Amino acid sequence: MRTSLHRLLCPLLAAVLATAGGLAHAEFPDRPLRIIVPFAAGGATDVIARTVAQEMAGKLGQPVVVENKAGANGNIGASMVARAAPDGYTMLMATSSHAINTTLYRNLDYSLTKDLAGLSNLASVPLLLVVNPKVPATTAKDLAAHVKANSDRTTYASGGTGTAAHLAGAQFNSLVGAQMTHVPYKGGAQAMNDLIGGQVQLMFANLPEVLSQVQGGRLTPIAVTGDQRHAALPDVPAFSETAFKALDARSWFGLFVPAATPPERVARLSDAIVKSVKEPAVQAKLKEMGADPIGDGYQAFQPYVAQETERWRALVQASGASVD
Repeated sequence: MRTSLHRLLCPLLAAVLATAGGLAHAEFPDRPLRIIVPFAAGGATDVIARTVAQEMAGKLGQPVVVENKAGANGNIGASMVARAAPDGYTMLMATSSHAINTTLYRNLDYSLTKDLAGLSNLASVPLLLVVNPKVPATTAKDLAAHVKANSDRTTYASGGTGTAAHLAGAQFNSLVGAQMTHVPYKGGAQAMNDLIGGQVQLMFANLPEVLSQVQGGRLTPIAVTGDQRHAALPDVPAFSETAFKALDARSWFGLFVPAATPPERVARLSDAIVKSVKEPAVQAKLKEMGADPIGDGYQAFQPYVAQETERWRALVQASGASVD
C-alpha cells in the first residue's frame, strides 16, 4: 500500500514543483526595479529615462525608480551597474558617451560590450550646431569661412572632453581646415550659459537641450547632424545639405543590465521597454523635447552598441583626446 501511494504521489509532487517553478519564473519582477542614470537630474538622459520608466512600471507591474549617480562622464554609474547583481533589477541608462568612453579613458574598470548587455535603444537625438548671435554667420558655408579666417580667436564649447559635442567640433575643425580652440565644461548647462553670454562662439549641442534657446532667439542654428532635417526645426538644414556631408554624429540613449543577467529576464525587460516606447504618450513626450523614439529591443541594440563603439573609437583616436 505504501509503495502504491508513493508511486501515486511522486508524479503529483513533481508536477506541483514544476508548476511552482513556472510561477516563480513568471513572477519576475516581484519587487521594485531601479534605473541608474549616470548624469545629473534634469538633462536629456534623465528626462528620457524617467519618461520611459513611468510607462515600464505599468508594463512590469512594479515601480521603476530612477536614481542619479553622476560623475566621471557617466563612468561611475556605469561601473556600479556592471558590478551589480545580474538579476535584472538594476538597469543602466547609458548614452553614446559610454561608447566614446571605451576609447577615451585608458583605465576603465568596466567594459560596455563585455560587462553590460543592452536591452533597447530608447531614443536618439541629433546634434545641432549653434552660434552666439554676434557671430556673423547663419549658414554652414558662412560659418566655415568665418572660422577659417578667425581660427585663433574662435572657441567651441562642449559638456566635457570626449563627448559627442567635443568630437563633432573636432571633426568640423578638420573638415573646414581650421584650428578652433575646444573649451570643455563640466556639463552642457554651463557650456550653454557661456555660449549665450558670448564667452565662447559656437557649440554642437544635443537638440533637446538647446531647442528652447533657439526658439527664443538666444542662439542662431546653423545645421543639424544627420541626413535629414528635424521636425522640431524644419527650417534648419541638415549637414547632408551642406558641403560638410561627412559630419554625422548623434547621441543615443539606451538601457543596459549586467551581462550575466538571465536571458529570459533580458527578454522580459526588453519587451517592456519596446512596448513602453511605442506608447503614443511616450512618443509624443520624446518628440516634444526633440528626441526621435526608437524602441528596437535587445536583438538589434546589442550589435548596434558594438558598431557604435568602433565608430567612435576612430573619431576619438583622430581627435587625440584621452583621459587617464
